[in-house]
This record gives sequence, structure tokens and C-alpha cells, in this order.
Amino acid sequence: MTDWSIYLTPSATHRQLGLFCLGAGEQRTPPRASPERALGCHAVVFLRHGTGHLLHGPDRVLHEVAAPALLWLFPGVLHGYRPATDWDQAWALFGGPATDALTTLGQLDQTHPVRRYADPRPIERAFSRLLRITRAPTPEVQVAGALFDLIAAASADDAHDGIADRLGRISLKAASIQEYAAELELSVAELRDAVRKATGSTPQEVVLTARLNEAKTLLAESELPVAVIARQVGYDDPAYFSRLFSTRVGQSPREFRRFGSIAAPISSL
Repeated sequence: MTDWSIYLTPSATHRQLGLFCLGAGEQRTPPRASPERALGCHAVVFLRHGTGHLLHGPDRVLHEVAAPALLWLFPGVLHGYRPATDWDQAWALFGGPATDALTTLGQLDQTHPVRRYADPRPIERAFSRLLRITRAPTPEVQVAGALFDLIAAASADDAHDGIADRLGRISLKAASIQEYAAELELSVAELRDAVRKATGSTPQEVVLTARLNEAKTLLAESELPVAVIARQVGYDDPAYFSRLFSTRVGQSPREFRRFGSIAAPISSL
């Protein structure tokens, strides 16, 4: 592997994309301790080959590292590499206001700076694409998408992703979170934990999103009255459904039917 690096300077307009790349590269690190330091931006390191430790945080905790693994570094957080063997690694620096939302959602987690993968292929593909784009003449827009793809791939958890999907499929049934958990053969605490790890959200948010998505489809593609649609997506009170829809979508169900879809039904409500 040939060491290389590139540094990018996104314009004010490109920074408005919410997530931007500041640099990327590949390198081989010999088995010796690196200087301890704190970055001014986020960084992610994909360790392809090697073992050792990551010194991390103000308490200088040593986290075991064994490839394949991702190392996540946050701005202002002390870190240092402690390779026990040669490290073959790729890296990227990034920032932007989207990092705050990604942290809130759990996609970026400072408490877990090292993450290992039984199947590194999705990470390898996502990182390879990111590296390839950074070397293009004008990479700024595409690299923002590549960063989102990498973070999503890195956050995937096969043990928990299916729970959120299954909850979404049964969410149109009017039921409590306790009843949903029982149907999924989980405790409420287990359901909350699984959804948080898979989506960074809550079961209530998964249910609400699934219901609103289905309501939008029915509003856009059918001529059913709002009251009927409300009941079909789990709400017995059409007025409550309309208030909830308006608050979340920014349009009433009637306004969405007229202005928020590609083709509004011919008949009125």
C-alpha cells in the first residue's frame, strides 16, 4: 500500500450541505506509540490490518484494537495510537452541523471509539468509495453523500436492525408500546434498547414515522376521507390525527393531499 493524503477546503456553500470532508488518505503505521493529541474535527480510521490499542479520552483509557475495526475520534478528545503490529489504515476527517444530529441519533458515539466488524465488506466498500471520490477534481457534493453512506454502514447492527423493521410493520395496529413489545416477544426495555441501537431513536418515533408515511401514501394515492385514513393508520380520533399530522408534516392532511404529492386525487375531501 502506498501512503497518500489529500486535504479539502469546502466553501461556505458546500458547508451548508451539513456534512463535509476535510481530508482523507491511506497509510501504514509502524508499531510505535504516536503522540497524544486532540483534533479540531471528527475523524474516522478504518484499520484493515493490525492489532494494538487506542488511547482515548481525558482518562487515557486504552481500548483494544484488532482489524477489521473503525476508530471514531471526536473534536477536542485526547487520543493516541498504540500499534502492536504494523497498521494498514484508511482515514477521513469530517465536520459540519449534521454531526450534532448524527450524535443525537447515536450514529456517532463518543462512548464507543472502537468498533469491530465480523463482516468488514460493507465498510470496505463505503470507505473505498469515499477515498475514490476525494481524489476527484470537484468532490464536495459526492463526498458528502459518501460520508453519510459510510456512517450508515458503520452504524448497522444486524442483531437489532430487524426489530425496528418488524415494529414498523405492525405499527398501523392501534396498540401501546407494551403491546407491541409483547407481540415482538420482548420486554419494553429490550424493545427500547434494540430500536435505539438500530435507529438512534425510540419505539414511539418508529411507530409515528411508519403511521405518517402510510397516511401520506393513502392521501396521495386514494380518495379515502381523512377520518378513514386516520383509523387505517391507528388513530380512532381523526381530529387528533389531523393535529399530529399538521404538527409533524407542516401541512394539514388536506393540504398535503392537494400540494404535497405528485398527483392529487380528483375528488375533494
